Amino acid sequence: MKMRILSFVFLLTISANLLAQTPAIIPIPVKAEYPTGKFVLPKTITIDAPKVNVLKSALKTLEAKLTNLGGRKIQWVLPTNNAPTTANIRLQLNQSISSELGKEGYTIQVDAKGVQINANTAKGLFYGIQTFYQLLPKEIESNKAVNISFVSIPFAKITDYPRFEWRGMMFDVARHFFSKDDVKKFIDEMSQYKYNLMHWHLTDDEGWRIEIKSYPNLTQKGAWNVKKTGRFTTFSKPGKDEPRTYGGFYTQEDIKEIVQYAQERFVDIMPEVDVPGHSMAAVASYPELSCTPEAKDYQVISGEPFIDWSHGHPEALQDNTLCPANENVYVFLDKVFGEIAPLFPFEYMHIGGDECPKNYWAKNPQILDLMKRENLKTPQEVQAYFTRRLSKIVASKGKTMMGWDEILEGGGLPKSTAVMSWRGIAGGIQASNEGHAVVMTPNNNVYIDLMQGDGFVEPPVYKTVRLKDSYDFNPVPEGVKADMVKGGQANLWSEQLFNYRHAQYMTYPRSFAIAECLWSPMANKNWNDFINRTEKHFERFDVAEKKYAPSMYEPIFNFSRNNLGEIVVNLSSETEGVSYHYSFDYSYPDKFYPIANNSSVVVPKDADLMRIICIKNGKQVGRLIDVPVSGMVKRIN
Repeated sequence: MKMRILSFVFLLTISANLLAQTPAIIPIPVKAEYPTGKFVLPKTITIDAPKVNVLKSALKTLEAKLTNLGGRKIQWVLPTNNAPTTANIRLQLNQSISSELGKEGYTIQVDAKGVQINANTAKGLFYGIQTFYQLLPKEIESNKAVNISFVSIPFAKITDYPRFEWRGMMFDVARHFFSKDDVKKFIDEMSQYKYNLMHWHLTDDEGWRIEIKSYPNLTQKGAWNVKKTGRFTTFSKPGKDEPRTYGGFYTQEDIKEIVQYAQERFVDIMPEVDVPGHSMAAVASYPELSCTPEAKDYQVISGEPFIDWSHGHPEALQDNTLCPANENVYVFLDKVFGEIAPLFPFEYMHIGGDECPKNYWAKNPQILDLMKRENLKTPQEVQAYFTRRLSKIVASKGKTMMGWDEILEGGGLPKSTAVMSWRGIAGGIQASNEGHAVVMTPNNNVYIDLMQGDGFVEPPVYKTVRLKDSYDFNPVPEGVKADMVKGGQANLWSEQLFNYRHAQYMTYPRSFAIAECLWSPMANKNWNDFINRTEKHFERFDVAEKKYAPSMYEPIFNFSRNNLGEIVVNLSSETEGVSYHYSFDYSYPDKFYPIANNSSVVVPKDADLMRIICIKNGKQVGRLIDVPVSGMVKRIN
């Protein structure tokens, strides 16, 4: 019996050691084996890499990161006659193309001889390098030199390639402007998780962010509003004497620089100019683009409320639309897209088309004349008319048009136009079955500007998308025509983002989950394993001093009343192994306080505050949460 117990303990120890050896790679590779053993990085590291211009930046970063690990030296090895070298790290382009790897796949082998990364393309080598970093200790993420003498890499045999070609992240710089350096940082961070496209939302009611030389007022006036602090959409209306100095824009030279920077990280950039709605910055700059005479007095929005959402659709309190009945609008758009198109090599241009209020159109003589002349029956058909004309303009610039799923309304959408499905998946299903290319981006899964936990602790937004919601994202849902789905993306709108640190907080860890949905096979996904890997990446983010949200540890609240009329609190978790400890007496709970998990906690009659902490493995994770009893009552009612 004693020998059986010892054998069982030995097996548990081996299992624990194997688990500890398994690298925490996000997104999880297609195939990965981790044999026993480690390769120790020498003090002088030799690297053999192809001389390819597009890899120069990646190799420079590789050298800088490895040099930071205890002051290691790098020697670049020049291969002779394509013969393999004995370098410690070998990056090689395949002489015989592997159909399995495609354009973005790679293989990694780590053994006693060192590290071998192979790919068909430079892009594949780049993604192999990103995985290689995740095989290294967390100190590789440091932005400065670290004192670490012993660095080992676990033996590994990895074959990896993406599930989808379109793995995007949308960055809204219109609501709040982000500097050129911020945008570059965003590109750096997304590319580390194998995202390959940045959808750049450049115009909206709060700002026009790209220089258009034909229309200088777009940035002289349209890029600036009044700085407000608080909660966006609840701000007071700016006074006439308040300075309009908050904002900014990118010159065309800035755009070229950022596009080049992205290309060096194998990220394409798709620009978005959002029309015909979301256009107050343009209308305030050039009132003649509007159908509404009062537009001459309009200003760029500063976060004050100006759209009424109480009807289930947007109704404008000020007309923020370009006028579909105004020929000058199409001249404007022709020149705007004519200047933008050459700046972006990517084939698609996004024209928005979402949330367009039509209440002003319904009573405007020009619009009514247009409807009669073109036999348009509804305001949706008016927007469809506008979209068809814009599609010809975009095509004339050598680009393919893409828009949000509202562009399906009104009919007649050209088959060449791609659709981005954001109001759930229905738009994507419809579009794919009508022959349109589709990018899935349902707000219930991938809108990472929304709260990622409960409103009692999160910065307030109107809705919650938890980490598990993002991990459950499936770009190919039932009913969709799968071969029309290009992929998906995470969307980071910036209404509530006042600085880049908070942008990071909203992005991570949900973008880890979405990256895995877009890169990895569905069969490889496992929620609990993903959480374990995410925790390891939190450690890496701590080293890199990047911000992230601990919301995955925090409780999901449910409030009700029992038959005695008492308030009952039920707390559940999306993360295993977390316990919730609470008090009602204003004291600060610790791990010795009562546990609320999976039990109904009755709120004492005279209590007015429940205080909760999250414990995992004996340590506090997440934040201290204060829940007013008045808030519980409000939710119940």
